[in-house]
Amino acid sequence: MNARTEPAQAGSDAIARPPLVRELLLVAGLFLVYKFGRQLATGHNGEAFHNAHRVWDFERAVHLPGEGAVQSLLLHGDGLVHLANTYYAAVHFPATAAFLIWLYPRRPAHYVWARRVLAAVTAAALALHLLFPLAPPRMLAATGLVDTARVYGPSVYGDPATDSVSNQFAAMPSLHFGWALMVAVGLIVATHSRWSRLWLAHPLLTLLVIVGTANHYWLDAIVATVLLGLALAVILPRTPSGGTPVPLRSPHRTATTAGRTQGSLVPAQRDEQALAGAGR
Repeated sequence: MNARTEPAQAGSDAIARPPLVRELLLVAGLFLVYKFGRQLATGHNGEAFHNAHRVWDFERAVHLPGEGAVQSLLLHGDGLVHLANTYYAAVHFPATAAFLIWLYPRRPAHYVWARRVLAAVTAAALALHLLFPLAPPRMLAATGLVDTARVYGPSVYGDPATDSVSNQFAAMPSLHFGWALMVAVGLIVATHSRWSRLWLAHPLLTLLVIVGTANHYWLDAIVATVLLGLALAVILPRTPSGGTPVPLRSPHRTATTAGRTQGSLVPAQRDEQALAGAGR
């Protein structure tokens, strides 16, 4: 019994888990493309502010909630707004990296599609950054919003006129929210427990932070959600019946469980055969 289950288990692990060195190089390459791609969208300040007015007017026309309502909650105390700025600056990349690092050894089959979805969403976002440069609401005087990072700190951005490290005119879509939502979706699918939906607290908190700190419009998060939904629809593997074939648990545990199940059925089958022989 063990001889039959162990090779299947090893083969499943080998197929599901890509080589570590290749994955490290791939993720590093994707990060460099992300940083370089954002730099390509710089130099369109006039167009970025024009688009910002259009987005702001559109949100008011369709009666989306005002971003100022969220910011007013943060401005009740310096400590709260400082915490929100810290969350914006410090959680985005580490949380996504931790998600992938956890999936790789623990849920390798889920790691593969999750990495592909993140890469697809990021690539689509970079294309939109180039096609639709957008100044964040903290730069738009018409919003009446406060640049909380500049006033209260900490801030990851410098003066937009001299900042050569980051592109501050790439507000749409919000990769802060898109990545956070993908992390939650991936963990819900991979863990599959009664408490797994609590992971949605991460994108919800991220949404409140990016809007309350005036780094993004509501529409930035909506567009990120649409891109993620399209990426999941295209990349997430599915069976002909519409379900997802990736295991809800790691291949190791699935194979072991399968082996035990097969083994437990063998004695019952033998008993049935013995009774049939006795009847004859």
